[in-house]
Amino acid sequence: MVRRKSMLKGRISRIGRYAIASSITDQCITCTTFNILAPIYKRLSDEDQDGRESDYRAFWLARNQRILDWLLRERSTIICLQEFWVGNDELVSMYEKRLGDAGYNNFQLARTNNRGDGLLTAVHRDYFNVINHRDLLLNDIGDRVAQLLHVELVNPFCQNRSTNVGQEILIVNTHLLFPHDSRLCLVRLHQVYEILQNVESYQKEFKLNPMPILLCGDWNGSKRGHVYKLLRSQGFVSSYDTAHQYTDADAHKWVSHRNHRGNICGVDFIWLRNPNKCLKLLKTSWNETVFSMFKSLLRRASLTDYDAFAFLKADSGGDYITYSCFCEALRQLNLAGHPYGLSEEEMKDLWVQADIDGNGLLDYSEFQERIWNAEDSDDDGSVHGSDVHDTVQAIGFSVKNAVLFPTEVEKGMWPEDYSLSDHARLTVVFSPVRMPCSQMIF
Repeated sequence: MVRRKSMLKGRISRIGRYAIASSITDQCITCTTFNILAPIYKRLSDEDQDGRESDYRAFWLARNQRILDWLLRERSTIICLQEFWVGNDELVSMYEKRLGDAGYNNFQLARTNNRGDGLLTAVHRDYFNVINHRDLLLNDIGDRVAQLLHVELVNPFCQNRSTNVGQEILIVNTHLLFPHDSRLCLVRLHQVYEILQNVESYQKEFKLNPMPILLCGDWNGSKRGHVYKLLRSQGFVSSYDTAHQYTDADAHKWVSHRNHRGNICGVDFIWLRNPNKCLKLLKTSWNETVFSMFKSLLRRASLTDYDAFAFLKADSGGDYITYSCFCEALRQLNLAGHPYGLSEEEMKDLWVQADIDGNGLLDYSEFQERIWNAEDSDDDGSVHGSDVHDTVQAIGFSVKNAVLFPTEVEKGMWPEDYSLSDHARLTVVFSPVRMPCSQMIF
């Protein structure tokens, strides 16, 4: 413990002009997420669209050495990297050696179908024992993957640790699909839903007590999107926005990526869900988020609520919506009818949720309650009653600080002289806190 304290006191973790070290105590953990831009994707110039950094060893080697220098200087306890060039043995060995020598356990996962890049998650041995890890292969377009790590704190967060206080954390690292067209927004939502299903299944399989969950990575979408709504509905908060006391309306105040179209946007997140959150059923959150997407598309067509109802009921012959008309509307709005749209089963689930009285038809009041005004519903769908058992003690996290580098991105600007990646690096400082939680029966 003495060695660990002295090591922490000597660690000066600077990101731009900010000193993260001022936020760190011997109780804190830090987490960094960074899309490091795989050399196979990095263009060397706008004029030569076919040239890639991967063709020039000196270039990609020097840039990745600088990335490692930054990471090792910050010495975060958790490091989550995206676009890690798993297809190059020399680069992989360099990361393994330098991170391994610095005390990290490293886990890599390649994207499916030999895409060349993937994920790397590293956790420091001085802070965590790795209990288990899983590779999640997301079955969709784009060959996306995720990593799930189940870790335990090496040292208790308080000296008088009670034996019934959990000291475990679930960490997820992922990189979602870029929405090249509007139809792919639903794919990204599917990807997150599948990740959350895997996390939930893992917790049930091992009958885990409540614990904090960190979702890290490049989400290729902002706080304005439906992925954000789904995560919020499941109790997750954006750590960076929490640290800076930003609301949902403050999405424009920071960016973290300049994409291949030249647009700047905030897409890199470390989501936190503490174990004391009262949760909706995951399927309920999914259905509500899809209805929200449905409603957004209707509003984008400048339809009022009654016009939208008329669009859905089409020529049904009565003042109601039939299931066939409902499915046809989903197809017309590009939410179904193509390889990565809603499945028949998913459409049926949506219909069952919307058909409140179960008579096989949607009248105007059901349409308003379940689709048009769904986000205003007072029913939170929380897990309660027979699903909850005794109260247990667990650790949670408070967000002490969060910083993006380069510092200009915290003001919504992208510096032209930044060449480390096309993404900013996000580091968050968490402080463990004790909290009572309801133990779930699995």
